[in-house]
Amino acid sequence: MQFEVNDVINTINSILFSEYVVYALLLTGLIFTLWSGFGQYRALTHGVSVIRGKFDKKDDPGAISHFQALSAALSATVGLGNIAGVALAVAIGGPGAVFWMWVIGLLGMALKMTEVTQSMLTRDTTDPNNPHGGPMYVVDNLFKKAGGRLGATIGGIFCFTLVLSAITGGNMFQAWNVAAVTTQYFEIPGVSGIEKTANFNPETFAIGMILAIIVGCVIVGGIKRIGSVAGKLVPFMCLLYLGAGIVVLLLNIGQIPELIMLIVKYGLGFGDAPASGAFLGGSVGYAAMWGIKRALFSSEAGQGSAPIAHSAAKCNEPVREGIVAGLEPFIDTLVVCTVTALIILASGAWNRGPEATFGEAAAISFSLEDDEWRLTTPALPSKNDEAKRVNGVAAEDTGWSLNDSVFMMLRAGQDENTGDNLHRISGSVTSGADGNFAVAWEPYDAIYDEAGDAVPISIESNGVWANYPGASLTAHAFDRTIPGLGKWLVVIAAWLFAISTMISWSYYGEQGVIYVFGSEGPFSVVAITLYRLVYTVLVAISTMGFITTDAELDMWTTLGLGAMLVANIPIMWIYGPQAMRAYHTYIGKLKKGEFKENAE
Repeated sequence: MQFEVNDVINTINSILFSEYVVYALLLTGLIFTLWSGFGQYRALTHGVSVIRGKFDKKDDPGAISHFQALSAALSATVGLGNIAGVALAVAIGGPGAVFWMWVIGLLGMALKMTEVTQSMLTRDTTDPNNPHGGPMYVVDNLFKKAGGRLGATIGGIFCFTLVLSAITGGNMFQAWNVAAVTTQYFEIPGVSGIEKTANFNPETFAIGMILAIIVGCVIVGGIKRIGSVAGKLVPFMCLLYLGAGIVVLLLNIGQIPELIMLIVKYGLGFGDAPASGAFLGGSVGYAAMWGIKRALFSSEAGQGSAPIAHSAAKCNEPVREGIVAGLEPFIDTLVVCTVTALIILASGAWNRGPEATFGEAAAISFSLEDDEWRLTTPALPSKNDEAKRVNGVAAEDTGWSLNDSVFMMLRAGQDENTGDNLHRISGSVTSGADGNFAVAWEPYDAIYDEAGDAVPISIESNGVWANYPGASLTAHAFDRTIPGLGKWLVVIAAWLFAISTMISWSYYGEQGVIYVFGSEGPFSVVAITLYRLVYTVLVAISTMGFITTDAELDMWTTLGLGAMLVANIPIMWIYGPQAMRAYHTYIGKLKKGEFKENAE
């Protein structure tokens, strides 16, 4: 049943995130970049002055300051997408994925400026101390003059995609990764007597319960509490993570020029990235898709979420807040994501060698049963000395633990994404009959040729790799340079990033509920309370254990992201001319010196 659901969602994702949607988004970003006269420059100059409070007015409508609005939006974007999402993009797409992350970062600045300006132009300030805005208000306002319910209907559809994205990428992705990276390094007390099953992991669920309590306590306070928490949390967590990341890069400074060349080479398609170590290889299109997808998920450019946070800012100049929003993709993608990517590349974590090697090739065999290949291997050997050093394991220990996720490389049918016939077969560490560690390998679906015969498969090498999904790969990259650093840094950063993202995304989803059900009256109160309760409960449920792999995790986050993009891109196009007219009017006044700065 689970596989049937996964198949349906993957089919939907192939439509929502087809190459045509990606092309439309890139084209939209390019057009608004040119239309604004490369407004990215204004974000990096005037935007910085705005968040420093140089243009603040106490009587402006809004609930939070420019800096708090930026922090709230950044707390949603600078999350585990920067740690786990980037790791996923580099591990699967290779160095070329980073190049396309940069492209999205630059174009994303124009997208953010435009969509936030649109929302500020149409936000609802009926209650000046608690304004509401977002793409749903933009489209509602646009069609209001024509009469009928078309605008409200489209706005309602967007709100559905907003809530969907909030509970998947803004919630489940964050909680799952925190649980995965925490339990990889630490044992959770008090759950040792609870049995682990295929769909329930007591350790990860305990982490989810703690996260749910923290998130629930914050989101009941609304945007003012979220903005206050984000304003303190975001600067601290960014400085902590970037500081440690820069130290690691300085220790690998000699590799950086070569890595930049690889990023540009494979990003522009001057050859496909070849398979190497744990990396399966990939074409330029494959690298671009992964880089674009993860950068979009991380920066939220064009997704329509950030305008909701910025609509709460104290500001009477819509374009001014849009310019502030342009800073987000720069900080998120071009700074934080780039640091993560370079750490993974420079450390060699992305194309690392095996951590152990089976000594007897003859003892490794495949058998075909019920259209599935079954892999049999001998007792699992100890990790090699380098792996033990990186993992901080004593020389006399094997380095393995029960339920560790591992994989081997095999040759099978050609993969159209990588252009190679190299594949992974995954398994988990178990206890063998002789008391040694063994591996329970997952079945591998057989591929049949035109004659109806199963395409033979073979092991590429006797090497066994430990699997580091999501944020765990970033932690491993830190450990390869400074053993033990990843254990503490990435776990702490994962908690901070995830909590900040979940509280901001809870607000985004809540604004969708408010748009549909209203902000006042008993029915609205029930709807908002129910949403907050469901959102909080889902934090814990997503860590129970039914999501087990990166592929499943990416499937759910792609569903939410793709749905929002498809809903928001047409809204940006329709209201784009109004936003650009307002932008150029504002810049004209700025050049003439009509906006007076506050005295220092």
